[in-house]
Parts: sequence; structure tokens; C-alpha cells
Amino acid sequence: RSYPTVHAKCCILCVLMLAGFVVLFLMYYKSLPSHKCPHPLLQPKQWGKWVEFHSTAKVKKAANSTAMTQKKNKPVMFDLQGCDPLFGIDSCHLTDDRSLYSSVHGVLIFHRGINDDLSNLPTSARPRFQRWIWLNTDSPSNMRRIEGIQGLFNLTLSYRKDADIQLRWPVSFNKKTDKDFVLPKKERLLCWIVDSNVSTESRESSNYYRELVKHIKDYFLTISSCKFYLSFENSIHRDYITEAFNGPLAAGTVPIVLGPTRLNYEDFVSGTSFIHVNDFSAPVKLAEFLLKLDKDYFSNMRYFDWRQFYNTRPHLTEENYEFVHGVCQACHYLSINKVYRVVPDLYKWFFG
Repeated sequence: RSYPTVHAKCCILCVLMLAGFVVLFLMYYKSLPSHKCPHPLLQPKQWGKWVEFHSTAKVKKAANSTAMTQKKNKPVMFDLQGCDPLFGIDSCHLTDDRSLYSSVHGVLIFHRGINDDLSNLPTSARPRFQRWIWLNTDSPSNMRRIEGIQGLFNLTLSYRKDADIQLRWPVSFNKKTDKDFVLPKKERLLCWIVDSNVSTESRESSNYYRELVKHIKDYFLTISSCKFYLSFENSIHRDYITEAFNGPLAAGTVPIVLGPTRLNYEDFVSGTSFIHVNDFSAPVKLAEFLLKLDKDYFSNMRYFDWRQFYNTRPHLTEENYEFVHGVCQACHYLSINKVYRVVPDLYKWFFG
């Protein structure tokens, strides 16, 4: 019987402790005012400010249309034609043509793109049939409060489980049992992708992470080469489980999570698909467990038993598809749900 060496145990323990310190730093550190210009990757996206929806009664091929987002002072095209080829959603038409405002059934507004004085929101009277959708990807710790929008919206598009439309890549049930899952070749024991600019605030760090992974060659191939991946969220809130978790899960790597409770994770995925840091009294105990699991093939494979019955889809890392899944889900929602409602107090719901 082989025992883990002291050196190996110390290495894993150091990685876990470093990761924990960085996460805590990002959660609680508030950077001092600086006159330096922010890093271009960290500037808030101005993604179209709002996108309009046309529901269609019949299946129609939408005309070519694009939406704009700002990246490094250069326009980046957001693909408004991706719903049908990517998700089979062809029941509506996305457009950024604001001259059609009075006839569209829905307006999607990105919270991060709203001006503090609300000057970039639609000013024309809202048609009775039109619904405004609030899109937000940030946690309460990292979200900017904007006065005057609490009663503006009809629907919510968010990572929250109780949102009208969920902004997440779901785990789906396999129609047929898949017993042929092949574990990707593993070359590394433990991996973590994190930006080195830890002096930024949490939301900016999260944005930087999203940009970073887009430029890592073969992102999913890299993650799949690791046995375990540190899926640490930048803040801890109910349902706040990001692509830092979905990426390794889809790539065939076991996520080690630091975020909401284990029970909250199990609202979305199998409890045997991940390792939660809260299951261990100290980082050294987790390190010992990982080293033991590394030597035990059958125990390690139990973390993949769920794949016989469920499937998860990799999130899209291309910039022009960054929000396409949530946008298309909102598009589909409007086409099948006709009930008109108003979110009575947006902040009470989100921060409460």
C-alpha cells in the first residue's frame, strides 16, 4: 500500500490555502481610489443596453440582425441569429432596431449597462402588450444599486432559481442510459484558473475571469486534463453558481466548490458530482482526501456515475455568444407565456 508523501500533501495544502486566501481577499477587499484608468477588460460592457423581441406565430427565418457591445473601444457583434441553430428556438425574432420599439413584445435590459440617471432607458410610453426583462449576472455583493428601477420590470432573467427565467446551463436527463462515458486523460491532479490582478473588486475580477477563459487555447481541453478543479465563487450567495462550476463539470473534471451550501448545489446537480469544501474541517483534511482519491480509481469514478442518467453541456466561451443562452431562453419564454405581471420590488426580491 502506498502512502502520500509529505511533499505532495504540503503542495496540495498550499494550493488550497492560497486559493482560499485569494477568494477571501476578493470578497472583502475594497481597493483604494485610483486615478489610473481601469484595465480595458474590466470596463462594464455596454452590450446594446437593451435588445428587443418580436414573437412570431409561425416559424420564420429572421432577417440578418446584429447587436453591439463595446470591447476595448471596438464594437463586437452579438449574434442575434443563434437561437435556432444552437437551441432550436425559432418562435421569435431578436432585433436591436430601436425604431421598432412600439411593436415589440419584449425588451431585454442588461442591469450593468443602465446609466445611473436612467438616461439610456426607453423614454417612449410602454405598449400594453410589451414586457421588460431585467437581465443580471452579478451577485448581490457585486451588483450596483440603481435608484428608480425597482418597479420598472415585468420579468427577471438571472442565475437565481426563483427568477422567471434562469440564466444557467442546466443538467439534462438522458433519454437513454449512457454507460459508455470515457474519462478524459488526466495529466494534473489539481487546477485553478484565476486572474493575477487581485487588487480589483470582486465583480471586476469575475468579469476578468470570463474574459480570460475566452483567450485560453483549448479551454475545455485544458480543464479536462485535471482530475480536480477549484470552482471557487467570488462571493457566497444563494444560487450563485457560475461557469467556474459548469466548465469542469462539462469537461469531465470533478469540481471542488466554495460557494453556497451543498444543499443549494444539489438543487441543480447530483450531490455525487462535486466535492464541497464545507465537508472538511480544514484544508489539510481535504488535501489528504484528494491524495487518497487520486490513488483509488473506483472511488474516483463514483463522481461520474451521474453521467449514466444526466448530461451537461459546455457553456459557450466565444464573445458573441456570451449571453446567447439566457437571451434565447427569454425569447422562448415570451413566446409561450402571455401572462402580464409586474415585479413589485426588484431589490426586495434580489437582496432580500
